This record gives sequence, C-alpha cells and structure tokens, in this order.
Amino acid sequence: MAFKPPAADTTGMAHIQVHRDDISLDSPTLVEGLPGVGLVGKIAADHLVDAYDMEYYAAVHCDGLPEIAVYADDDPEVRPPVRLYADADRNLLVLQSDAPVSPSGTTDFAGCIVGWFEENDVTPIYLSGRPAEKDGVPDVYGVSTGDGAAMLDEANVDPPSENGAITGPTGALVHESQRVGLTSIGLIVEADQQFPDPEAARALLQTAISPLADFEVDTEALVEQAEEIGQAKAKLAEQLQENQEESTSARPLGMYQ
Repeated sequence: MAFKPPAADTTGMAHIQVHRDDISLDSPTLVEGLPGVGLVGKIAADHLVDAYDMEYYAAVHCDGLPEIAVYADDDPEVRPPVRLYADADRNLLVLQSDAPVSPSGTTDFAGCIVGWFEENDVTPIYLSGRPAEKDGVPDVYGVSTGDGAAMLDEANVDPPSENGAITGPTGALVHESQRVGLTSIGLIVEADQQFPDPEAARALLQTAISPLADFEVDTEALVEQAEEIGQAKAKLAEQLQENQEESTSARPLGMYQ
C-alpha cells in the first residue's frame, strides 16, 4: 500500500501535520523514542535521526503534549516537542520527543498516534527500559500485537522470561495497538533506572531494531557515550564515598557535577 500523507489539518484539533509530501514511504516501520527508564527509547531514536541524517517529516499535535517551542543549534526554526522524521531509502520513520507526555493525557495521545499509524499502514516498534542490575550486554525481550509475534520470531528476539507490564505513554501506545488490532512490536531492555543508558539503547538497536527493520546502523558513538557516562558515575560514587568518610559533614554534590 502506497504511503500518502494527509492534507495538513488547520482546525486546531489533535492531528499529525505532515510537512514533506515529497517523501515517499510504503508501509514504513516506525521507531518510537519517548523518554522513559534510562532514556533508552529517546537515545535510540535520536541516534537513528542523526546517523541517517533523517528529514523532519511531520509535527505531532496530539492532546497530552506540552505546548512548548523547541529549537536547535544553528537552526532558527522552532518546532514542536514531538516530531516524526523520515528516511525514504530505509522506509523508516522515527518519533523523536523532547518532552514527556502528560500522565492525564496518555489515552488521548495514544489514540491520536495509533489512529494515524492505522491510516498510513505504519508498523511501530515501541521501546521501553526495565530497571535492572545489568551484567554484561543488557538482555532484550519482545512482545507484540497483531501479527508482530512472527516478526519477533524471524528476528530471533526472545519473549519475556517473566510476567510484567509496560506502563506510561509507551504502555498506552502498546495497549491501544492491541485494542485496535494493529501489528506492532514492543521491545524491553534491561536499563539503568538512575542514569541515561546508551549501552541499553545500543543493545536495542543491534539486537532487535536492526533485524526487525532490516537495516544496519553504526553504534560506535553510543559505545563512547556509555564510557563517558560510566566514568561520570564512577566519579559520583567516589565523591559519595569521600563524603561518607568525613565525620558529621554533608555537602551538596551539585546538580551538574
């Protein structure tokens, strides 16, 4: 089925506003990048947008999103906090988010997004981090809706080893996809609950997203990020230990230290 973007909606109602009708997609795969545990989804999505120099494709104007204007370095144009980027060569969409979804607005947000996926024959891959103490490469598991189970089996992505639930906005997206019968994948990776976790994002990209979407992506930059964050965490732990050894003394570490 050919992918034909709808005309821009100027009524002010919740909608997806496509800006690039010159980009042709055919039943594309979408990678979702909402913030969550370890920021794994956001890190993976941002990395894809940067690695493939993806084109700004559509603005997401769904209920539950903050009305803020986002800007980037060397670019005077402001954009909404949640956007879609496209790569026609890889038949790929990425949902990039610079702001959280309001907890009270998750149902409306999920209905708005998933409705658009249905209309345009999009297969979404949703990303979630599971708080865990990792040992080596983080484990990645997959759940599905619609016909997604066969996709997971073909990509050799294991099902979960225990009962669980996906919560928050991503959980609402998976729930809505299941409710309407949309084929989708939900990926779950072990992640650090306290710090951004590029190592877990890298595991998502290499272990599951790459075989599911049938493309290769260079994740070396994420390895470097993981090393930098690991060094910062080690420094923080050392500072905390030093504070504990000082008798009856306490001092703030500083928000950006």
